Amino acid sequence: MKEGIHPYYNAVKVICNTCGNQFETYSTVAEVKVEICSACHPFYTGKVRALAYKGQVEKFRQRYNKN
Repeated sequence: MKEGIHPYYNAVKVICNTCGNQFETYSTVAEVKVEICSACHPFYTGKVRALAYKGQVEKFRQRYNKN
């Protein structure tokens, strides 16, 4: 294997711009700033609103006779 062609991975700090959460990971860059992280993302926190509107399943079943 050739020497000196692979990037150096170092421990970096990831900072969320939204909530300020910080954690460490490995990357080739010195510092990573993200817009949203798993601590404040609605999908991971359980605050996501239901995307299915009332009656959609019933409309589908009526349309395709899938009772």
